[in-house]
Amino acid sequence: MSVLVPLILLLLALSGTPLFVVIAASAIWGFYQTDVDLMVMAVEIYRIAEMPVLIAIPLFTFAGYLLGESKAPQRLVRITDAFLGWMPGGLAIVALVTCALFTAFTGASGVTIVALGALLVPALQKSGYPERFNLGLVTTSGSLGLLFAPSLPLILYGVVAQQMSLDVAVSIDDLFLAGLLPGGLMLVALSLYSGWVSRKTERNHHPFDKAEAWAALKDTKWEMPLPFLVLGGIYGGWFAVSEAAAITAFYVLIVSTLIRREIPFKQLITVMRDSMKLVGAILLILAVSMASTNYMIDAGVPEKIFGFIQQHVSDSFTFLLLLTVFLLILGMMLDIFSAIVIMIPIILPIAVEYGIHPIHLGILFLANMQLGYFTPPVGMNLFIASFRFNKPVMELYRATLPFFFILLATVLVITFWPGLSLAFIGE
Repeated sequence: MSVLVPLILLLLALSGTPLFVVIAASAIWGFYQTDVDLMVMAVEIYRIAEMPVLIAIPLFTFAGYLLGESKAPQRLVRITDAFLGWMPGGLAIVALVTCALFTAFTGASGVTIVALGALLVPALQKSGYPERFNLGLVTTSGSLGLLFAPSLPLILYGVVAQQMSLDVAVSIDDLFLAGLLPGGLMLVALSLYSGWVSRKTERNHHPFDKAEAWAALKDTKWEMPLPFLVLGGIYGGWFAVSEAAAITAFYVLIVSTLIRREIPFKQLITVMRDSMKLVGAILLILAVSMASTNYMIDAGVPEKIFGFIQQHVSDSFTFLLLLTVFLLILGMMLDIFSAIVIMIPIILPIAVEYGIHPIHLGILFLANMQLGYFTPPVGMNLFIASFRFNKPVMELYRATLPFFFILLATVLVITFWPGLSLAFIGE
């Protein structure tokens, strides 16, 4: 029977059963086997609901969806083009920065490809960039913002890590700071590559225009305060992450519906529904995963896995190398939210035993998962881009390969240079 149950759960997962059902079933079976009252499942779900920081997830998600439905993407492209378009490879850098910022607020790389792809790919084509480069750039840069605040995966990792009772505190504020340099490294690496590609054409940048820059600034006067509102408010000590999320959602709602009037009230219901679908899926998986985590900790699963790994892996370098390979494969098969709530409770205690800081683990985990989004053959962004641009998936494979190897190099730097992630948090 002990072998049959995992087999049944695996078959359920492969047959398309909702992930939260499989996780909940495994937790219930584990508690039942150890004679633990199944009321513990409800207790764990209630414990998650009590967390003040959890309110940041639906609020930031709602704000991101509002921005996506408004004309904020066009304004974001305009202002980055006005200030960066004069550089060699300027428009490509504009695309990178715009996608990173947009993904940071929406938390979903697929949304970025859909929302910005129609703007950026034709503009890059018109500027003389090769089509393959354009497709590869937008497909890969769709996930760049996952390391920048207020990225939902960063918040979710912090929520999960805080339930692990670690000796080292994992604050979401620290995670926001830790992602700055690694995320910046990825942007710089791809910007240098874009500049190198741009040498083949003279139609890809324009002189700096003060009038256009000023007009773009005025056009984005309502969006410009957002980063300062979120980051400045949090690190200035004015409000907590959850309060920043509430202020951001309220601000974007007022600007989108009452000031700019780009989202009519009748469309607001649709935006709320679509954003809360994502939130509901995240919170449901998170709730049952915390119950499953509680069982695994009580059963000593992380310690047993660590004992097995330690027999074959004696140092943190080898562990990180194997973890990188594992996360690349995981990123191809599982969305980032599910991966965080399922795998972090298992990986984090083991990583701590190898002397890896929990903040550093969070950044390298997200960096690797970000890369997995467009890793052939089944990276999710490849199929989203194939549908969005009406191109064969094999063409997207070839288009993303140069970007994949560049970002793989940066991921290795992030993984094996913990100081890059911990530079701003005093560790």
